[in-house]
Amino acid sequence: MADELVFYTNPQSRGRIARWMLEETGADYRTEVIDYAARMKSAEYLAINPMGKVPAIVHAGKVVTEGAAICAYLAEAFPEAGLAPRPDERADYYRWLFFAAGPVEQAVTNNFAKFDPSPEQARSFGYGTYATTVDVLEQAVSAHDYIAGDRFTAADVYVGSAVGWGVLFGTLPRRDAFTAYFERLSGREAYRRAAAKDDALVEEKTPA
Repeated sequence: MADELVFYTNPQSRGRIARWMLEETGADYRTEVIDYAARMKSAEYLAINPMGKVPAIVHAGKVVTEGAAICAYLAEAFPEAGLAPRPDERADYYRWLFFAAGPVEQAVTNNFAKFDPSPEQARSFGYGTYATTVDVLEQAVSAHDYIAGDRFTAADVYVGSAVGWGVLFGTLPRRDAFTAYFERLSGREAYRRAAAKDDALVEEKTPA
């Protein structure tokens, strides 16, 4: 089909972000599970994503990779779901979506790797310091019930995933603002449906 939507993922990856977003849209899609051992680096998959990473989607013949880009793309591709920002939400929507994809991702991964930039290095880094980034993220999720205002948008899928995973795995501190924000999001039907689908895939691949 010309408008076919194919989702490439692994249930133990950031593909869970895209799965949640897909479930929020209500769109029909086909799932292709990509294993780490062989297929993720195969010529077939590298033709879709040369980075050899998941998630990726192909919609109407066009490839989209990167979790934040997939969230933003799907919000626009399926406007009937109401996940794209309204005019008054655009500033916060784009600001915090890309803050999570850039400074938060960099700060968390560097901190996990035990890399603590010197003051001189911090001036050159997009996130500055881990402590500052965490404090700013806390302020962002505390300002409103949702990241762009008083309603859920696609930006909450990405920011919420970063917060939820960060608290779960200890790469973010367990602050009240983070747990309260993620509790609001994880109660959504689409989130639960997406998690159930990925959890079932994990169970299928786990030896008895």
